[in-house]
Amino acid sequence: MGLEYNTERTDVRLKEYGRNIQKLVDHIRTIEDTEKRSAYAQTLTDLMKQINPNLKSGQDNDQKVWDDLYIVSNFDLEIEAPFPMPEKSVIGKKPQRMEYKNSKIKYMHYGRSVEHMIEQTIKMEDPETKKSAVIHIGRLMKGFYNTWNKDNIDDEIILKQIKQLSNNELDIDIAEVKEFGLFDNNIREKRPQNRSNRDRDKRNNNRRRNNNRRRN
Repeated sequence: MGLEYNTERTDVRLKEYGRNIQKLVDHIRTIEDTEKRSAYAQTLTDLMKQINPNLKSGQDNDQKVWDDLYIVSNFDLEIEAPFPMPEKSVIGKKPQRMEYKNSKIKYMHYGRSVEHMIEQTIKMEDPETKKSAVIHIGRLMKGFYNTWNKDNIDDEIILKQIKQLSNNELDIDIAEVKEFGLFDNNIREKRPQNRSNRDRDKRNNNRRRNNNRRRN
């Protein structure tokens, strides 16, 4: 792979998100399948919310991050999105400057934004919220890895990298991750049945068996 010089690089369209986000958007544009392209775009907007601290939850900010995605794509992105593509006139807005640490990025294909998300997750106090955040980070990392690599990455490697980036402060049961596909994108998060649900299912199965015996 040849070196990429600054004079050969295209301008970063929205500097608050950086060049890595722009590269991901450019890659998403090349995906032929509309459903897959839209799914990657949704994942990317989630990441953009995390790395831009000025974006808080709310419909206005949800629309803003989608507007930003279209701007980064140079208004050339056909996807199924919750908001329509904005007018090009919004591109004249002045982006807000973000400060980043000068420390070396451990995994370049994830970018500094994932490291920032991990730092924020470490600070979370509620165990369930922290677990959900770890799952979200794992999905993003797996999605980004598969974007730049042809081979799939094992969930154990993703978890190992999360632990390395968090200095072993973040963890999750790998057996649960694999059983329910928690790091897989576009898969509804499954939960084990509680005892009452299992008992109810067992009773229903017994009734069906008894009814079948009566018919025979």
